This record gives sequence, structure tokens and C-alpha cells, in this order.
Amino acid sequence: MLLEKIENPNDIKKIKKEDYGALAEEIRQFLIEKISVTGGHLGSNLGAVELTMALHLSLNLPEDKVIWDVGHQSYTHKLLTGRKDGFDCLRQFHGMSGFPKRKESKFDAFDTGHSSTSISAGLGLVKARDIRGEKNTIVSVIGDGSLTGGMAYEALNNAANLETNFIIVLNDNNMSISENVGGMSKYLNNIRTTNSYLDLKEGIYNALKGTPGGDNMVSQIRKAKSSVKQLVIPGMFYEDMGITYLGPVDGHNITAMTKVFKAAKRVKGAVIVHVLTQKGKGYGPAERHPARFHGAEPFDIETGIPSHPRTVANYTDIFSTVMCKLGQRDADIVAITAAMPDGTGLKRFRNMYPDRFFDVGIAEEHAVTFAAGLAAGGLKPIVAVYSSFLQRAYDQILHDVCIQNLPVVFAIDRAGLVGSDGETHQGIFDFTYLSGIPNMHICAPKNKWELSDMMKFAVSFGAPIAIRYPRGTAYAGLKDFRAPIELGRAEWIYREWEIALFAVGSMVKTAETVRDILKREGYSVSLINARFVKPIDEESVLEACRDHRLIVTMEENVKSGGFGEKVLDYMNRSGLQNQCINITIPDAYVEHGNVELLKQEIGIDAESIARRILEESR
Repeated sequence: MLLEKIENPNDIKKIKKEDYGALAEEIRQFLIEKISVTGGHLGSNLGAVELTMALHLSLNLPEDKVIWDVGHQSYTHKLLTGRKDGFDCLRQFHGMSGFPKRKESKFDAFDTGHSSTSISAGLGLVKARDIRGEKNTIVSVIGDGSLTGGMAYEALNNAANLETNFIIVLNDNNMSISENVGGMSKYLNNIRTTNSYLDLKEGIYNALKGTPGGDNMVSQIRKAKSSVKQLVIPGMFYEDMGITYLGPVDGHNITAMTKVFKAAKRVKGAVIVHVLTQKGKGYGPAERHPARFHGAEPFDIETGIPSHPRTVANYTDIFSTVMCKLGQRDADIVAITAAMPDGTGLKRFRNMYPDRFFDVGIAEEHAVTFAAGLAAGGLKPIVAVYSSFLQRAYDQILHDVCIQNLPVVFAIDRAGLVGSDGETHQGIFDFTYLSGIPNMHICAPKNKWELSDMMKFAVSFGAPIAIRYPRGTAYAGLKDFRAPIELGRAEWIYREWEIALFAVGSMVKTAETVRDILKREGYSVSLINARFVKPIDEESVLEACRDHRLIVTMEENVKSGGFGEKVLDYMNRSGLQNQCINITIPDAYVEHGNVELLKQEIGIDAESIARRILEESR
């Protein structure tokens, strides 16, 4: 097998040219087999196999640098840099990350996980190279989806001023673009990538710039050239910015790509290489259902069906159902997502109310300010977004929503530990970054029924409010405890004395088990569903302090700025002397791994919490 010859970085350069196709097929089969067991991002990686091979053949890694936007498509890169054995533990605790990690390999030039960042990072590496007098090549790979993020255009605007080489590869898997290419574009692109063309172009421009009025002549030539290219070249948007455009090129033709990359390295400035790929290529189920195989769970290779299909509703399912019901009752309710209609559960709402559904692409900042405009126009916008993605729109939440006190509802999915995607995706900071904003209100449901009740409360609340819920199966316990939702009011579930457990959201379920353990040890324990993180229920804290010697707060958020700190601050301001233990996630980034294992590792599982209470209890 050819893949067995890829043991060390740059081994691909030892493969015969006529074997490139066979190697690409082996890589695809390897990825399908491994990801069917571990789960992971399959579709994007299958589509980028030849592209990655062409980059590795064209560059001298690790001296040259490749920055993968988001990083979903970096598996082949990891395979070609000697990490084949790591795929057995892909995305598992202490195993290989599903994203580029500098601490994992010197061949990973920059940590990624969120979109639209690669051009900015690459530009920084380019300027660092130039200042240090180095000559290596810097390549940023970005997908067409990531180009909906405004940060990418900010970086492109900056990159247009470069006078040294910087290669930006646009990995475009929207196949409809290929229909607009035509023979003339291919012909002109072939001319533009020849050495003679580049030599002539560079020679003419340099000669003219050295003569009086030369700069103006260069400008006029470029304008005249552009008037023709505008008709036939699909990359004129970039050319008009001052960025050279090469392509489109077949992203599954290694020979064609290596030719273009060779030409791109000669450009004295920023150059975009437009590469057309097919997401999920080589695996029928992924080609037919690319969204399903974006982040795949373990699956049966023959059918593509998940090995362990869900039979119980998760919180996203509950949110989806509630949104449809709310939309039916109130024509003013509108929904916004940032390229995640499936992941956030808005697909059904979109199908039922297409005129009231807005997918703004990977543009969280725009999503929030757009929602603010909808609210200012009299509608009731609900922004459905993952916790770790919402943090990208912090300024818009503060400036455009909360200063004006506009009634925008933030439905924050994937809050708390999410597991296999690791540091960039753990939703463990939202209590912290939201609670410092005036006019913001934050709540978290204990179970699936309370999520429904909180959504109904939120849309009629009339001010900014965030509802935070976790990834995974919706908790169905405590069904009989369903007190009406009131702003800033907690819910007493079990009222005893001695120890009071104040738990937020997903931690209520954990607190039930903690309570059982403590009661077996002879303690009397109250359990309070905090419900609100901002404002906290100060009356319930005061009440608990009267009857309990120990207050324990429990949350799936970092300690700094979280619920526990707010409770402790209130107790200190009120002169309450009760002992208080804050159960939180440490102020640190949490790596990838199974959620239950991660909880044990950082000490927020029921057994660890109970043990800590017993050890620290006076």
C-alpha cells in the first residue's frame, strides 16, 4: 500500500507522480474507516484530499507554513505529517485533536477551530517573515463558507497592500461556480500561470515604475486590462482589491494545482488560488448528504447510518419544537442563525416559516446587530447560536442590543462542556462574558420542560435575555417540579437544612446525585434550581443562609465571573458568614474528550463534588 510509505513528513514527495491518484484513494478509505469508529469531520476532509497533497508537494514544510481556516479539513495534513497512528484516538481524551494544534506538531502553523481567521493569521506570519528577513512561503486555506465572515474581508483588505508573496487558497465546494467558468476563463488562466507571462508582467511594471509618470501608466494599463477581464474572469472582485486571482482550478487534479501553486509563489503580493472541490468526494453517503457528514458520529460504512442512532430527544430537538409552536402563535417571532440551521434546530422553523427565517452565513456579529434591527422594527427576534460562536459577537451584544435594551432572545446551544471538539468549542465562558453587560438577563433550564417554559417567558419578556442549554440528551427528570418562571427567582426543589445546593441548568441533574450521596452519609440537604444567573435570586440565598451552614453553588462555567462568584459576592456584601463552596470549571481551557470523562478530570461530576463537600465541610 502506498499509504504505508507515508511514515514521516514530506514522504509524499517520494511517491511517483503516476501513483498520486491511488494514494488519494487510499487516504479516503483510511479516513472513512477511522472516522466511522471515532466520529469526526468527514465531508470536508474527503473533499480536500488532493488539495492537501498538492500543497505538500509544492511546499517545503515545516519551513513553509499552511494555516487551515477552521481546521475541519486538516486530517489529510495530519496524515501526511506522520500522525497516522493518532487517528485511532482522534478527538479522544489525551488523543489527537481534530483541529490543527501547534503543541501537537511543528507542522501545525496556527491553532484554529473557528472560521474566517486564516487570512489574518497568515498575514501576520507573512509580516513576521518579512521583518525577520526570511524567504519561506505562507499559505492560508479558507473555504467559501468562511468567506461569509467579515473578518476574512478585513484581512483581504489589509493583504491587498502587500508587496511580498502571500498565497490564499479558496477551497470552494460550491460546484455551481464551475458552470460559470467557460473556455475563455480557462484559456486566460493558462496564460496567466505561465512563467513567460509572469516574467513579462513583472518586467514591464518594474520598468515603468522607474520612469517619470510610470506609476500612472501602470495604473492605466491595469484599468484597461481589467475592463477585458471583467467579462470573463470570475475573480475580478479580488483583482479590483489589488489581489491577484488564479483559477478556478480543479481541486481534485493534483497536476493542475501544483502548476498553479508554482505560479502563485512567484507573485509579489497577495494571490488567491481558487480551487473547486466536492465535499464528501469518494464516499456516496457523504456526497449525497454533506451536512450530515460535516461532524459525523460513528457510523456504518456501508450505509452511512450512525452506529448508535439517537432515540431520545436532545435539547436542540426541544428548542426546535418550541420554536415551531411559538412561530405558529405569534407572527412577530423571527429566527436568525449563522450558517447553522441544522445544528441549532431551526430547520423545521425555516420550512414552516421561510419568510421569518434568516441564515446570515458565518457572520455572528452581523447576526446580532441584524437581530437588533429586527427588534427595533417591532419584531421578536430569536438568535440561535452555539455558545462558543456567540462570543465572537460580544461587542454587538453590548453595543447594539443591550445599550438600547432591545428584546432580542439568545438561544445558546452547546453551552458547557461539548467534548470532542476541544478548547475552541467548549461553551464554558458564556455566563462570564454575558453577565457583565448591563441590561442582559441570563437563565438556564434544568430539564426539557423548563427549556420550553423559559422560551415562552423570554419572547414575552421585552428585554435582552439569554437562555443557555447544553449539548446532548434533554433531561426528563424532575417533571413534577414546574413552578412558573419569574425573573430572577429560583425554584426550591427539596427543602431541608444543613447543606444547600444551588445548581444552574445542566448541573441540577448532577446535584440530584450529589444530594443522594450526601444523604447516605447522614446529611440533610436542600436542592435549589437557581434558574437565573443574572439576576441571581438574592432572597433565596439569604433564606438558605438562615437554615444552612454550607452553601454550595454548581455550574458548568469557568469560575471567574460565573454564578458562584455572584453568590459569594452577595454573601460578603450582606455580611453572611456561612461557608460557601463554588463548584465550577477551572479558569482554563479544557481539551477534547468524552464529556463525562472531562467532568471527572476537572472535578465537576457528582462523585467528585460530593467528595469535595465531605472533605471541606466544617
